[in-house]
Amino acid sequence: MTTTVVPPVRVLIADDQAMVRGSFRVLVDHTPGMTAVGEAANGAEAVELARRERPDVVLMDIRMPDLDGIEATRQICTDPALSGVRVLILTTFDLDEYVYAALRAGAAGFLLKDTPPPEVLTAIRVVAAGEALLAPSVTRRLIAEFARRPEPARPPVRSLDGITDRELEVLGLIARGLSNTEITEHLHLSLATVKTHIGRLLTKLRARDRAQLVIVAYETGLVGARRRGA
Repeated sequence: MTTTVVPPVRVLIADDQAMVRGSFRVLVDHTPGMTAVGEAANGAEAVELARRERPDVVLMDIRMPDLDGIEATRQICTDPALSGVRVLILTTFDLDEYVYAALRAGAAGFLLKDTPPPEVLTAIRVVAAGEALLAPSVTRRLIAEFARRPEPARPPVRSLDGITDRELEVLGLIARGLSNTEITEHLHLSLATVKTHIGRLLTKLRARDRAQLVIVAYETGLVGARRRGA
């Protein structure tokens, strides 16, 4: 009988505080199925190491010297050679505006720095598997913060033209932090149907993942603003 060997999730840690990097490295290296492939003290090092090591996940701090985590995230996520690298932002609640910018730059999601270790490991696995990590409670707070701000002067990059009413409902619930299971309960749909709607939204809106759908919902005014036809 042949045993399939699953390669470990390769993690790059980027933070300007050595103690933080060391703590995450110990956590990752002592977890079966994971391995740390490097540490970066600033954004420039993170980009360089990402290109060299091709990690599955980059744990990326935002405020770092030389090149911040937002620009580093943008460079990684727009590099075709790094299409398989996912960025998971590390932040605190008082950095919400930076989190938003990081998601726009292509980050797959974000973690609070005081997240318990088991949840950090779960987050790494979720992102490595190609999913976006947007904790419902954190997403709701993030969207509420931006909903209070004036609408941007520039027109949205993407519009909701061609999105069906049902898809709009699903998009709005995603942006408010509901999980797929919660959406099924709210709309009385099957899980397969919800996943189909999400897949169509990703295609129609040219979004990378769930995190990008939240950004579209905010930028088009679906969340925190008027509804279509109102």
